[in-house]
Amino acid sequence: MSYIRDKLRAIFNVQDTPHRIALAFAFGVFMGISPFLGLHYAGGIFLAWLFRLNRLVAIIGISVNNPWTLVPISTLSVWTGAKLMGIKQVLPEVDWGSISFMTVVEWGKSLITEPGKFIDLAITLLPLIKAFVAGSFVVCTLSAIISYVIISKLANRYKRGKDAA
Repeated sequence: MSYIRDKLRAIFNVQDTPHRIALAFAFGVFMGISPFLGLHYAGGIFLAWLFRLNRLVAIIGISVNNPWTLVPISTLSVWTGAKLMGIKQVLPEVDWGSISFMTVVEWGKSLITEPGKFIDLAITLLPLIKAFVAGSFVVCTLSAIISYVIISKLANRYKRGKDAA
């Protein structure tokens, strides 16, 4: 809990208005949860630079999606996308009893040696990919709006308390 408190204190001590602090954080949250895998930090820093917002605050917002929150956020995104798109089953049926370490290794080799296998995999996972992308945009947009409201209120309260002291 003290880690979160320290990050919030770092955000609120930035020499900027509460609106701009909250906006930088919200852009970070948006990019951090967006489906642009691998581009979260670059995209968030770019947006902060483009709108002349604090890049450190944006990075903290991006970090909302981290190794501990990745699975729950991605699961929520897939579930949301599947519900919105009416997808009943996002993953194919799997015979877990027939899977061993060697079958996984052989399957991995076949993905590399047989280009058609990779395309088949992508087609098989298409419902999952569609649900993830659609759901991620909904979740990242709602998360950005909610985080803007929360950070704006907290930053205003912090700045008022600091000015009064």
